[in-house]
Amino acid sequence: MSDLKRLNKLTVQNLIKTSSEKFSDLPSLVLVGSEPVTFKEVGRKSLEIAFMLQKMGLKKGSHAAILSENIPNWGISYFAVSLAGCVVVPILPDFAPHEVENIIKHADCEAVFVSEKLRYKVNEIDPSVKIILIDDFSIEDKEVLKSVNSSDIEFTDYEAEEDDIASIIYTSGTTGQSKGVMLTNRNVVSNAVDSSPIPEMVEGDRMLSILPLSHTYECSLGFLLPVYIGAAVYYLGKPPTPTVLLPALVKVKPVAMLSVPLLIEKIYRQKILKTFQKNIIIKSLYSFPPVRKLLNKAAGKKLMKIFGGEIIFYGIGGAKLAADVEKFLQEAHFPYAIGYGLTETSPLIAGDNAKNTVFRSTGRILQNVNVRIDNPDPETGVGEIVVKGPNVMKGYYKNPELTKEVFTEDGWFKTGDLGILNEKGYLYIKGRIKNLILGPSGENIYPESIEGVINSCDFVEDSVVFDSKGKIVALVQLNRDEIIAKFEEFKKDAAESKKQFQEFLSTHLADVKKKVNSQLNSFSRINEMFEQTDPFEKTPTKKIKRFLYINKKEHKKEDKKD
Repeated sequence: MSDLKRLNKLTVQNLIKTSSEKFSDLPSLVLVGSEPVTFKEVGRKSLEIAFMLQKMGLKKGSHAAILSENIPNWGISYFAVSLAGCVVVPILPDFAPHEVENIIKHADCEAVFVSEKLRYKVNEIDPSVKIILIDDFSIEDKEVLKSVNSSDIEFTDYEAEEDDIASIIYTSGTTGQSKGVMLTNRNVVSNAVDSSPIPEMVEGDRMLSILPLSHTYECSLGFLLPVYIGAAVYYLGKPPTPTVLLPALVKVKPVAMLSVPLLIEKIYRQKILKTFQKNIIIKSLYSFPPVRKLLNKAAGKKLMKIFGGEIIFYGIGGAKLAADVEKFLQEAHFPYAIGYGLTETSPLIAGDNAKNTVFRSTGRILQNVNVRIDNPDPETGVGEIVVKGPNVMKGYYKNPELTKEVFTEDGWFKTGDLGILNEKGYLYIKGRIKNLILGPSGENIYPESIEGVINSCDFVEDSVVFDSKGKIVALVQLNRDEIIAKFEEFKKDAAESKKQFQEFLSTHLADVKKKVNSQLNSFSRINEMFEQTDPFEKTPTKKIKRFLYINKKEHKKEDKKD
């Protein structure tokens, strides 16, 4: 695009008004398999729903929630709330009913857009909160419907300011505490505008959306950004299971996608790597770099076809990508790019296009955003990443104390992440400060790095590493189904077979520990490793809720006797 700075005011209102006029007849929001909604139609429908909200009694500054799967009406609802002069409160579909109720109450929501599928999650909310079914924008309450059908009021075109709150997003967090992040119009729109050159999309391009729109990662970069550029966003309308996602990729042929690491990690480990390991000769040759690169390059061509053949930007964020998977993507010449950010920063802090991706880096700092490393280690340069810029939140809703805690005295936002900036301006993330383990002589040990090594081992699904009374402990989730499928003797339902299976698990876990420790510094080595028999509970962005596991008391030495 030649006019990326065309917005004279960084507000959501201005964004949708400008784009709906400039890209009028182009497809904007599309449900795969359905007719696209054009930019003009998005603008018109958003204005209609905005008027409906005003007739329902919502005024400038009122709060309205959205609880729905990704569908075109989600985006229309978002713009409608903004055009009505109100504040959007996106709620993650994965939140439990009691969490949804708490958010609606805490955020002082006067209305909620909810899909038919998730309607049951708002059954217990305050009856004064107006419910709008997002599927067709129908209203159940007859009294509210009367006010909507009334012609007593005229639409008030509120002029939003850049510093007005645009949305309050409740984080899913791995620490157990959900916080309402207040993002202004300037925060979200500037982040979309400043990020727009990264995917190198142009008007008329296609983006496939598979992450929840209620997460700031997808909302800012997978929704507001393409609307600003004039690109179409396609929605599945269902969870991105292989049976839903694969045909959609062929049909849409997306130019760009955003994803969390889990998706591409599963594709590599369960499909590509398994194919290489089926043949004994290929499996042995794969350990030699020259051969591995040739095999990965060939696999990369097939992967491109799976993704529709036209993708130029596959953005990965929300968690750290495993090193072995990134090495594959690099050697496969797949157009991946790593980004880094937080809900509190709208979200992007650092990122780059696929052409400039550097192995293990999250890319360069976003334009107009400033980053510094506080309290750097004199030897390594690793310190806390702190941020200042138009993307940094206004604060936490109803929580001035916590807001004060996360800002330095000179006004920089403290991310809580450890990282390093190299001389070329590339940012490298080392881990969370709260997860950092101090070695016996004060060495810094990053659990995330150890977990990356563990997760690359055979039959390992996921892991958590933490300090327990001076010992480094690892909880490891093994893929039992994969083990059973591979070894015929474990398919028998006999007592002897079960005993052999348990013996195999114990031996394999010991082998994993030995293999991992052989790749670590002496002070980083794992002291104890236990099997996590149930899947780890995760946030909607597929990060493990660490707080549920690091304080567990039941991992006693007798567990190892099994």
